[in-house]
Amino acid sequence: MDRKIAVVTGGNSGIGRCTAEALINKGCTVYDLSRRDISIQGITHICCDVTDEASVNSAIERIIAEAGRIDILINCAGFGISGAVEFTELSDAKRQFDVNFFGTVNVNKAAIPFMRNKGGGRIVNISSVAAVAHIPFQTYYSASKAAIESYTQALGNEVAPYGITVTAIQPGDIKTEFTEARQKSFAGDDVYNGRISKSVTGMEQDEIKGMSPVKAGEYIAEISLRQKVKPLYAIGFTYKLLAVLCKVFPSSIRNRIVGILYAG
Repeated sequence: MDRKIAVVTGGNSGIGRCTAEALINKGCTVYDLSRRDISIQGITHICCDVTDEASVNSAIERIIAEAGRIDILINCAGFGISGAVEFTELSDAKRQFDVNFFGTVNVNKAAIPFMRNKGGGRIVNISSVAAVAHIPFQTYYSASKAAIESYTQALGNEVAPYGITVTAIQPGDIKTEFTEARQKSFAGDDVYNGRISKSVTGMEQDEIKGMSPVKAGEYIAEISLRQKVKPLYAIGFTYKLLAVLCKVFPSSIRNRIVGILYAG
């Protein structure tokens, strides 16, 4: 049986790297699309900026030329910003969406025609529990991940007749370089009585104590290889429960709880 051809964006660090390695261990041929060239045994790196449509198209075309198809596409590329909406530069907010949301859009747009012509494929978009438990002082990050989930479910219905299945996966607190790489702004912290720094510091402490990225990567790889998938998954029992509660609780109660935890 032919090895499945898998493409992982952001596959040279964090969850993306662990997902790529898990796919290798499951017998896939794996390509990493990312800006940094970090050698990982068994994984073919292609330098690619997901916010640059021409760069993305070139990378996908190279994979098709070499491998002939794409069976699995996992969109892990992303980063986070934090700070009060009032004091966040609009350029930073746009950059957040450009990478997290439109980066995913660019890669999928380039890959879907080849999947459709082949008669199928699996697209996995990485969301976050922040998409349903909207985190204050990480508003734009939360909004970018909520956009991913709406996009995923609408796209899934568009491409289903062609054998392409689309799912989103919600990680929670994961111990990765993502925490250190977060673009933080404490502008206005005095105006907000220290609530910005308190919220972000608390969140980062949760991340440092969070799930191993290896476990998260193994879960994402396993979902990507399933014959059938649901539109949305959360990683780990705690976050699966949180996702359910966010659906069950009235929005006023849910938002109040999140506010007590991260905006007090």
